[in-house]
Amino acid sequence: MSRIRVRASSDGLWFELRGGITLEGTPAAAAAAAEFGCGPRSSALVSGYTHAHRELESALAALKGKEEALLLPTGYAANLAVLGALCESVDVAIFSDALNHASIVDGCRLATRGTGAQLHVYRHCDLGHLDELLRASGAARKLIVSDSLFSMDGDYADVPGLARLRARHGALLVLDDAHASLVCGERGGGVAQMQGVGSEHVDVTVGTLSKAFGAHGGFVACSREVKQLLVSRGRAVIYSTALPAPAVAAASAALRTDTVGLRAKLWRNVALFAAETGLPKLVSPIVAIIVGDEDKALRLSAQLIELGFFVPAIRPPTVPAGTSRLRLTLSAAHSEEDVRALAAALRRLGVCGGAAG
Repeated sequence: MSRIRVRASSDGLWFELRGGITLEGTPAAAAAAAEFGCGPRSSALVSGYTHAHRELESALAALKGKEEALLLPTGYAANLAVLGALCESVDVAIFSDALNHASIVDGCRLATRGTGAQLHVYRHCDLGHLDELLRASGAARKLIVSDSLFSMDGDYADVPGLARLRARHGALLVLDDAHASLVCGERGGGVAQMQGVGSEHVDVTVGTLSKAFGAHGGFVACSREVKQLLVSRGRAVIYSTALPAPAVAAASAALRTDTVGLRAKLWRNVALFAAETGLPKLVSPIVAIIVGDEDKALRLSAQLIELGFFVPAIRPPTVPAGTSRLRLTLSAAHSEEDVRALAAALRRLGVCGGAAG
């Protein structure tokens, strides 16, 4: 279990790992650094692309059930590239969930301000509202974009419902699977796989290598045609340095790991934490405990550090005013003892109820 130094004399359990199954490819990364150094020194389109990059892209495409995948410096850059390239026209309308990640928000802003694409924001996970907006739009091309697992609330998009609206309105569907890759689904393929939606019903999947993969970078899984468009028109691809060899090696090592047992342990920890805390609607490893007031959230976070747990306070502008929260991520690296201890600390602070012992 990863630990964080909180004072000179003590350390504490880290409950903000973000990765769920928290794979670590340190040996592979170290070997790659020793052989190739720490940086490719060029963009992928010039001379920064290697066989290792290609092998990782092929493995990511297989994970997501798509023809191709494309590596990018970060998940943030991946969303900028996708929305900037696919929505580079005034005849495109974007339909974005109200609680989408900031990288999606900024990608939408890039498209609307740069090329005049239309932007429609639908109420969080409200497919009825999304359907109304799609019906009312006269745009020649439509693109729906949503997080699959929302990072600040821990809830899921209704991917089957989004896929139906995609088909009904002839839209493209883009999912950001940042928090779900290797975590959700029987084979770790993400929320669409978990909810029984075939990869042919999701046009583009965005992901990150910095969470469950335990590495660094972002990726896009898509068709060959979309990849070619991104390589040709995605500025975050064209003008960014390629991923360094150690990050590529670490991510590839994660994909070679048998993660079935790790996922099973993760979901046991989710169930245990729900039972120990009595928190309602706990459906994912991301747990948001809404406390409302910013100062109260900061105070509770500081008290948890004193008790040996790092659980950060999330405040505006990351979340709306009045919804400041403690936000934690459960991991397969946490033992049952770790999970029970955190639940006991939360009960001690009066944050939740749940089991008594």
